[in-house]
Amino acid sequence: MSELQGLVAIVTGGSSGIGDAIVGRLQALGAGVAVLDRHPTRSTRGAFPAVCDVSNDGSVRAAVGSVLEQFGRLDIVVNNAGIGAQGTVADNGDDEWHRVWDVNVVGIVRVTRAALPALRESPSAAIVNVCSVAATAGLPQRALYSATKGAVLSLTQAMAADHLREGIRVNCVNPGTTDTPWVSRLLEAAPDPAAERDALEARQPHGRLVSADEVAGAVAYLVSPLSGSTTGTSIAVDGGMQALRLRAQRT
Repeated sequence: MSELQGLVAIVTGGSSGIGDAIVGRLQALGAGVAVLDRHPTRSTRGAFPAVCDVSNDGSVRAAVGSVLEQFGRLDIVVNNAGIGAQGTVADNGDDEWHRVWDVNVVGIVRVTRAALPALRESPSAAIVNVCSVAATAGLPQRALYSATKGAVLSLTQAMAADHLREGIRVNCVNPGTTDTPWVSRLLEAAPDPAAERDALEARQPHGRLVSADEVAGAVAYLVSPLSGSTTGTSIAVDGGMQALRLRAQRT
């Protein structure tokens, strides 16, 4: 379990949920890991903390610079930071569209742009963008969020084409509804949290929420040097939601 030994990774939004699980998985595989987050010290895994607001270019460049000063190299970037949004196209004004787009899409651009010079020097450079099943399946009340994740999917493919010959692989993972603090907050705000959870679990063919560790496992595969021929692709971690159409069970 040391396939990432000697490599250095940054995980944005790494203090909780999917990001925290990714941090732990990469550390278990031997990587040195830096958490780039507005509150990086919330992580309890002993990773290097770097305060970072992905919506601010100066903050991003300072955080990446601190990682390079600490470790002297950078091999892996996991663009996990993101924010949610609910509603149809009529339910959010321009300011909210710009805010969510700025974090979920342009945030990836800022972090990658700052990391590229170091990644070009790495013998095992890999970028993974955390996308969503919302990029590939129409979900109700998720117009803004889905638009940003669709952009992340296309951006991943374009980045893979741009940087393959520089030795940098770029992929993404598309989680289904995952059991995270953010989803927990959505459930708590619902009129009937138990019924809402049942509905979310039922729409995923395997009948439950995805775990953060399952998403982290897919990320670990994609960043590993053992996956050197995997680039420009997406891995669905959604219990079959994207691709499967199971017949209803008779009771």
